[in-house]
Amino acid sequence: MILQIETATTVCSVALAENGKVLACKEADQRNIHAEKITLFIDEVLKSADKTYDEIDAIAVSSGPGSYTGLRIGVSAAKGLSFALDKPLIAVETLQAMANGYAEINDIDTGTLLCPMVDARRMEVFTAVFDEYGDRVIEATSAKIIDEESFRDLLSTNKIIFFGDGAGKCRDILSAHANAVIVDDFTNSARYITRKANEKYLDKDFEDVAYFEPYYLKDFIAGKKKSV
Repeated sequence: MILQIETATTVCSVALAENGKVLACKEADQRNIHAEKITLFIDEVLKSADKTYDEIDAIAVSSGPGSYTGLRIGVSAAKGLSFALDKPLIAVETLQAMANGYAEINDIDTGTLLCPMVDARRMEVFTAVFDEYGDRVIEATSAKIIDEESFRDLLSTNKIIFFGDGAGKCRDILSAHANAVIVDDFTNSARYITRKANEKYLDKDFEDVAYFEPYYLKDFIAGKKKSV
């Protein structure tokens, strides 16, 4: 029984999964609600599944990259629960979870690549490229400023599906490539942590609660407009 927390983007999401199957999920896609809603969503998910805190075997959290503030809130909640319940902490890389999730809910042609994108600043995104199953890393996680040369080599030989809250702003640039497919309706979710979290639990691949930090990828830059 794994409680799963996703706060890396504008989506605040909590799911409860048992043996790799989601029992309940509560989420909302709205900026700046994470701190206010995260504990409420946890309580609602447990109540919806008719489970108690004592029945939880592990806490899993989307570890980044993503929103600095969102990640800090989600990881703080996960670490607090892990410590209070004396349960192991599992970290699932955000882009990996997104790729797994997209692969699970869509029929994807063999050889098609998956490119989740998390919005950063201006024309920058946090991104990586995976195979059609969302498992094998084709291009490692990076902070990338998207221009006409981005992904050119991969696009010359493969169809690439771009999705996530960073994909829309790249449409005009990427859609110039015939093999680029831009998806607008993908919403990040704690549901998508399930597959990797279950694998890590079975492998006993746990984090040190005292020292674990989110994968920010970049240093926090303060601005007039706050992110999630």
